[in-house]
Amino acid sequence: MNLQERIARRRSARRDDGIVVNREHLSPVVHRSEPVGRGPVLEQLLDALEPVFDEGLPQPVAVVGPAGAGTSAIVTALFAALNERLGETTRTIGTTTRAGATGPVTWFVYVDARRVESAFAFYRTVLSRISADSVPESGVGTDDLRDRLCSRLARPDRRAVVAVDHHDEPETLSYERVRELVEPTSENVSTIAVGQTEPDGWDGPTVTVPAYRHHELVDVVTDRTSTGLSPGALDHENVREVAIWADGNAHDALAALFGAAVLAGEDDADRIERSHLEAATAGVPENGVHIDRVLALSETRQQVLRDLIAVDSADRPIRDVAAEIADRSSLTAGTVKRFLYELADRGVIERVPLPANGSGRRPSTVVARFPTIAFRALSPSGSDPS
Repeated sequence: MNLQERIARRRSARRDDGIVVNREHLSPVVHRSEPVGRGPVLEQLLDALEPVFDEGLPQPVAVVGPAGAGTSAIVTALFAALNERLGETTRTIGTTTRAGATGPVTWFVYVDARRVESAFAFYRTVLSRISADSVPESGVGTDDLRDRLCSRLARPDRRAVVAVDHHDEPETLSYERVRELVEPTSENVSTIAVGQTEPDGWDGPTVTVPAYRHHELVDVVTDRTSTGLSPGALDHENVREVAIWADGNAHDALAALFGAAVLAGEDDADRIERSHLEAATAGVPENGVHIDRVLALSETRQQVLRDLIAVDSADRPIRDVAAEIADRSSLTAGTVKRFLYELADRGVIERVPLPANGSGRRPSTVVARFPTIAFRALSPSGSDPS
């Protein structure tokens, strides 16, 4: 973080009420423009992308790492920097194509498979990045968008590197499917598979992102708190304890930090106390689901999850939980029950068996597998942690 940013933060903290100076800097779903402590991995990925600096295309590459290692943050930061550095031609070509601009250009396109689940959505996402013209959201077919993409990349000096993130999660756009979608332009498009695992049958190069070590995670959390919280709002010792507790998972550390800020704000406290951190870490399940997976769900399903964490589901069968959630909304109990089973199949929530109450089928309840406090604040109907 540069010195001007530090000074601006302290000036802001003197004007604002509450302990939160910048909510986004605390959020576990917002990436920093320069990931902390990931220089060696960025260099490895730059090595893999080296041909772009000679106006060529790199071969497909996989970027893999455990949950919370920062694979998404690394790729989005690098793509933003590459587009910024190599994108002058992009901006020129976007405004002067009709005037006959001929300069070569390479676009770097990040595709979040959590939110891009269809061929239509994929083509639209890529076109929105590489085309100066507006891309329709409806009224055209998938074939039309594919043809527009082919036309845009028809010249040999126009290329695109497309990163497909979260390709290995349930019900997301798979890397294999993306390869099929870009086949008509395969000579001008290279792909990057980003996730916790390599695609099936992968035989290309792989950049491995290791889990954060404790001191590295301390630096990550310190970087976020230095710009997200008012001075003195969190003791360094608590930062260290959160980093140790998260055991290399930056998402869990930031989700706990964000949750603690929410709780401190609700208490109208002027600092984050140990009790806030203890309650917040308790709300982050071990080996749980990244909160962004939950925020990528439809609004109706998010509302069901908001109601689920608001009701007391402990030791209560799913049908009773569904009935109480239905009483809070316009949904029927049957619809809520169906959603709960669907979300359990996706791994967003977990079915937990209850003691048998007779000779019939053993009942079960459901519990959240995502950071509940952070979700409550970040979902559309959530409240601001400040």
